[in-house]
Amino acid sequence: MASLQESLNKFQKQQERCQTTLSSIAAKAGSKATTAPRATPASTLSKSPAPAVKFSNDTERLQHINSIRKAPVGAQIKRVIDLLLETRQAFTPEQINEACYVDANANKAVFDSLRKNPKVYYDGKRFAYKSKHDLRDKSELLVLIRKFPEGIAVIDLKDAYPTVMEDLQTLKATGQIWLLSNFDSQEDIAYPNDPRVPIKVDNYLKTLFRDVELPRDMIDIEKDLQKNGMKPATNTAKRRAQAQVHGIAPKQKPKKKKHEISKRTKLTNSHLPELFQNLKS
Repeated sequence: MASLQESLNKFQKQQERCQTTLSSIAAKAGSKATTAPRATPASTLSKSPAPAVKFSNDTERLQHINSIRKAPVGAQIKRVIDLLLETRQAFTPEQINEACYVDANANKAVFDSLRKNPKVYYDGKRFAYKSKHDLRDKSELLVLIRKFPEGIAVIDLKDAYPTVMEDLQTLKATGQIWLLSNFDSQEDIAYPNDPRVPIKVDNYLKTLFRDVELPRDMIDIEKDLQKNGMKPATNTAKRRAQAQVHGIAPKQKPKKKKHEISKRTKLTNSHLPELFQNLKS
């Protein structure tokens, strides 16, 4: 009877433990239900639209830079030389890139070509324009021209400094130099006109020069010029041939008037009477 009572007590205790366990489980389940978030409506779960992709407002400039850097090396070199000529300033490769978008550091061919170009001076850090004659002003220009009595080509002076062409015209207007055209190259030549060395021409030489009789036909003049190593500025034979093709009649040469000897003619060769047998009265 005692053992039965002990078994009953154990059973009751197990029931109590089970009840306690079930109560705790129920309590935990209730707390989760109260703290669980409410379901979100489907409409609010849809993703918000992504912002539209905005292209750079600088697209055209970037395309321009890209076209410059893909251009041939010669075109990029010219762009840099134009920059150096216009500004007359020294630029590092980085400054060149900022000014005209030519990236010499990234393009070895451009860098080497710039460094070896005869119009470019490179000191190891910066590039600058290199003119044929290192001049700075009008006085230095005049000193240089006086060193070339045979003349110096203007094309070799025009890039010396920005206002060199204006200074050449000023020197010409003041009579310090002459600017004459070369028949061969059609380029202007600057000659010194040093007032310390005046040139006087004897009147006899002037008379001889003025008494030289030129051929009447322009073709003969051109032939004489060519014989003396000079290039005529005109081509009369070609012009006349074209005129004939287009039906333009050439100008008739003026006929020389035949001078006949008469009794009133002053005779200087009277010792040759046979010349004057048929004198007109």
